[in-house]
Amino acid sequence: MSLFAASEQANRVRVQPLAARMRPRSWEEFVGQRHFLAPGKLLWRLIQANQLGSIVLYGPPGTGKTTLAYLLAGVTESRFRQVSAVTSGVKELRELLEEARDRVATSGQRTLLFVDEIHRFNRAQQDVLLPDVEHGVVILVGATTQNPFFSINSALISRSRVFEFKPLAQEDIVSLLRTAIADAERGFGALPIDADEDALELLADLCDGDARRALGALEIAVLSSAHATEDDGQGSASPQRSSDAETIHITRELAAESVQRKAIEYDVTGDAHYDAASALIKSIRGSDPDAGLYWLARMLEGGEEVRFLTRRLVILASEDIGNADPHALPLAVATMQACEFVGLPECQLTLAQCVTYLACAPKSNASTVAIGAALRDVREGRLLPVPVHLRDGHYAGAKQLGHGVGYEYAHNAESGVAAQDYLGVEREYYQPVDRGFEQELSQRLSAIREKLREAKAAAESSDPAS
Repeated sequence: MSLFAASEQANRVRVQPLAARMRPRSWEEFVGQRHFLAPGKLLWRLIQANQLGSIVLYGPPGTGKTTLAYLLAGVTESRFRQVSAVTSGVKELRELLEEARDRVATSGQRTLLFVDEIHRFNRAQQDVLLPDVEHGVVILVGATTQNPFFSINSALISRSRVFEFKPLAQEDIVSLLRTAIADAERGFGALPIDADEDALELLADLCDGDARRALGALEIAVLSSAHATEDDGQGSASPQRSSDAETIHITRELAAESVQRKAIEYDVTGDAHYDAASALIKSIRGSDPDAGLYWLARMLEGGEEVRFLTRRLVILASEDIGNADPHALPLAVATMQACEFVGLPECQLTLAQCVTYLACAPKSNASTVAIGAALRDVREGRLLPVPVHLRDGHYAGAKQLGHGVGYEYAHNAESGVAAQDYLGVEREYYQPVDRGFEQELSQRLSAIREKLREAKAAAESSDPAS
């Protein structure tokens, strides 16, 4: 051990950001995730029974995944080893696994191998872990912000339990901030700080349940204010302070300034993309324009591709509105064309107009259900021959085959409906709903179908073969 080990460690701690210094060191300090860590819940029971196996911790940043891995190593009395999938390769993995096998053989102690960002490992790298995970040589604790069922080998997932982390609640974040302000050893307890409650609540809200971001913003607020105090203050550039010039007063304004622009957690290729798109479509389908606007704004702020948004709106106009409002589809198509022409940021106005119109429009999926039923008949049933009178009679020899003979031109009928058989069998795929323009279509279609049925019945009664 180096003679200067103590001072070197002190220096390393000194330069650590507040979030790293305030990392919970015991179960009492750990907050959140009570849906699997509260007494009686699954992970709590596994820990109590000393039956912890390999697990995958899945959730957004700053919710305690790495901290939990450290705490689990202590409670299982395992050797803790950590690798990052961003910087480690197969060679390092093999060395760690060989070391783990030797430790089990010589002392019986298992290794808790914490793999941060495990989704970054490719399939071959993940496969290296399989044998030792299966034989219990290592307790694998993988942490990922991506859906593990998409990003991790199914073989590795089947040997692990998945625990989903939720963003920390506002009260949990505020509690952590209060602790950091009061802690003289790791936090800012040595400084005179007066933090307004609404300022801490704002930090918790703007950081979306991410403790690391909230503590980082607090650190910026405190250190920038402390520096300004030492620097004599510079008029309006100085943060607000109480009547005591030495007290650092953290106001709501200072908190907002320390966070700056809110970071939106959104991966256009991951879960956030699909979940937000699903929420947008379901909100419009459910006729809630306010929810639709929120999810639209969330996707735009996250950097979603405008073409993807317009494509989904065009599909929805036919799938969920259809003939209940025939104007919906032209508006959605016009929105797509306008967005191509205008581009961001102005095209968000066009998108908002389209989303609110589609949300308020009467809804019908009658056309969607109808084409689904027709496709099912085509794929699964016997194919129907085209009735002879509907076949093309223009090519040479068609008349000799009788093609087109007996066809009645619809425009020659007084009502514009030629009463003849168009399918050969009785089918009623399209069932208009009693909403919007389809209400009128439904009445019109009932009269048409009655006329067609009468014509079919008359044709069958006059057919000598019937």
